[in-house]
Amino acid sequence: MTEDIEVIGHDIIDCAIKVHQALGPGLLESAYQYCLAHELRKRNRRVLTEVTLPIVYDSQTIDAGYRIDMLVGELVIVENKAVESLLPIHDAQLITYLKLKNLHLGFLLNWNVKLMKHGIKRVVYNLTTPSPYPSRKL
Repeated sequence: MTEDIEVIGHDIIDCAIKVHQALGPGLLESAYQYCLAHELRKRNRRVLTEVTLPIVYDSQTIDAGYRIDMLVGELVIVENKAVESLLPIHDAQLITYLKLKNLHLGFLLNWNVKLMKHGIKRVVYNLTTPSPYPSRKL
């Protein structure tokens, strides 16, 4: 399963860079989200957008209005931002979403950067199996 996550992650990064090269910074995050979903679907990836994320508390399921920007292959969460810089609250949001969805890999994509490689943050939650792929610096 880890390999599937890593391959999906590679496609997300590759497609994000492609979209950003075509559009550049300055648009709303929804525009980037739509184009990224399109690129991933062209690679035969299953992409769901604006996925409802209920909270379970005391055996009660509560729809508190949380939405995952993108769920790719039912394994990887993508949160799109178009902000001056990513903040710790963005990390906390993604980690919470991963925890609530019981997933291990997510990406924060800040589209408001000159080069997309500076806007990609990979977040791993509670994954104990080492990646079969070597780490690479963006």
